[in-house]
Amino acid sequence: MQMEMHHGHDDGQPPLSSLSDRLRSATHPTHESLDQSIMAAKPFESLENYGLFLKVQHGIHRDVEPLFKTAALANLFPGLKERSRLEAVEQDLADLGMQVPGYSDLPATSTSAQLGIPEAIGWLYVIEGSNLGAAFLLKYARKMGLSETHGARHLAEPPEGRAPYWKAFKGALNAVRLTEAEEARAVAAAEAAFARVQALVRQHLS
Repeated sequence: MQMEMHHGHDDGQPPLSSLSDRLRSATHPTHESLDQSIMAAKPFESLENYGLFLKVQHGIHRDVEPLFKTAALANLFPGLKERSRLEAVEQDLADLGMQVPGYSDLPATSTSAQLGIPEAIGWLYVIEGSNLGAAFLLKYARKMGLSETHGARHLAEPPEGRAPYWKAFKGALNAVRLTEAEEARAVAAAEAAFARVQALVRQHLS
């Protein structure tokens, strides 16, 4: 990852003003590639495909679940525990008569007890940002007869609305002060989160 992507360019362009902007810029190519991979798998073409998509969703939400229960992060992000969507994904699986997948490994965010705040921020940026894109996915789910109360619970709009929800998260994110080295770690962690979802897509949807 070229770090000048998120600290500004050498061509005279001003640096991006906020941490969330720099994370978005630095991870944009990876994010775009992932979105294309998911839609290419046609997850809304059939309930069978959608069930496989739910396995992808469960995998990544299960990976980040430990972060929502971390006291140090809760101090930085108000209401963090309530932002978890793992239970909603599990209810969606049950709606479709599917079992919660079993795992032989630890969640990706808890394989090291030394996961730092910068890395946690990178993972949270990816998982919380996905709530904005969920509006697009929910429209497709509805066409399949699914809804926020059956099968597509994890795609539901937050009570306060998607834009205010994301704005509140970004506000807390941008209030965190990171050194340049720590920011590089946050970017690397966000890239790792996108890569983890890509791996889940290959495992379940390919």
